[in-house]
Order: sequence, then structure tokens, then C-alpha cells
Amino acid sequence: MIILISWSGEMKQVERAVILAAGLGTRLKWLTHGRPKALMQVAGLPAIAHVIRSLVRQGVRDIAVNVHHHADQMRAFLGDGAHFGCRISISYEPVLLDSGGGVKQALTLLPGDGPFAVWNADVLSDIDVQAMTTLLPEAGVVIALVANPAHHPDGDFVLDHAVVRAGGDERFTFSGVSVWHPDGFAADNVGDVYSLTVPMRARIAEGRCAGVLHRGQWFDIGRPRDLMQANRMMGS
Repeated sequence: MIILISWSGEMKQVERAVILAAGLGTRLKWLTHGRPKALMQVAGLPAIAHVIRSLVRQGVRDIAVNVHHHADQMRAFLGDGAHFGCRISISYEPVLLDSGGGVKQALTLLPGDGPFAVWNADVLSDIDVQAMTTLLPEAGVVIALVANPAHHPDGDFVLDHAVVRAGGDERFTFSGVSVWHPDGFAADNVGDVYSLTVPMRARIAEGRCAGVLHRGQWFDIGRPRDLMQANRMMGS
């Protein structure tokens, strides 16, 4: 039996976050030829503005955003974060580091040593990252899962009484939102290219990956149809 190792000591609030915004947005096709996916408009605001506002409402004050595609547009829009009520640092990737490598580099720009959230810039949701910390294992991660969308019917992981497992029958989809213990990336090197699923699956194998099933608002705007649906639902 795998037993999650709880975080010893006093639980800290999530005050730091990495937003992954460096992707090329190829699934959105022509829509991202002239601007990055994170600046796609949803309900009158760029998608990343919704993500930042959600994090700031939850008490996050320091955010690092990784950028690559149309990086100058991202820098111009984000600034130093003051107009969002937070501090924003830009983690530029001249060569894409993939999601895991992007997080590892961006972490070097964040102050403090507490838990941190990782949120995909193309995911719009009301997921509560502060509530997720109550399950955070020592040197591990808590991931938010959602019901499998039409474009991903087979799901990713099994959720067994708040423990995430790689194998099993009833699978759910990773939402693109996670909360990490500060030691969760300790074994990785800055500059390495790797997916976020690499440390995630390593934590699963160790029994250090907890999960929550989110049943609230969730949009992945990585496809034109999903972008249009988010605009309809969030603009109403």
C-alpha cells in the first residue's frame, strides 16, 4: 500500500506561482501567428489576465511567467505585475525547455521557499490552490484533476482516496494546475529540457502525489472550439 507522506510542520500558504506561457500555440493554428496563445481574448481579457487575477485573489503575490513565442508582446502586457496587484518576473526561454524545464528555470526568479503553484496559461478555472495545500506531501505535489474532456477521453491518472496512481480503470485528466512542495523539483537541473510529467510521475512512483477532483469551472482554450466555448460561457 502506498501511503502519502504528510508535510511536517506548519502549513504555509501558497504565495508563489509559475505560469507556463511559452508554448507555440500550434493547436490554435492561424490565431497564434501574430500573438501568443496566452494573449488570446476570453470575455474581453487576455487569457493570462484571468489566470493572474485568479491567483492574486487567492493570495499569490509573486509570479514567474515563462515566455518564448512573441516574448516582447508578453513583456509589454505583463510589465512588472503592479497593475495586477502582484510582482511578475519574466523567465525568457530562447530555446524551449518544455513544461518541466520551464518551471525549474522560472523558480530561480521567485523569492521565498514555500509551496508554489504551477498553472498553464491556457487553463481558465476556479481551482483553489490554497485548499490543495492541505494534501501536499513532503517533497511532493498535489494535482487537480477534471472529468475527461471530449478531446482526451482516456484521461491521465487514477485517483484513489486522494492518492494519484498511474494505473487503473477510472482515469481523470490533469487540469494543468498543480501545487508543489519546494523540494519537489530538487533533483532537476536548471536548463534541462523535460516535461512536467517527468517529476510528476516520479512523485507518483514515490507515493508523494496527491490529487483533488475539481468539478467547478474549467476551460482548456488550446483549441479553437474550446476558445470559442470559453468566450461563450465566461462572457455570459
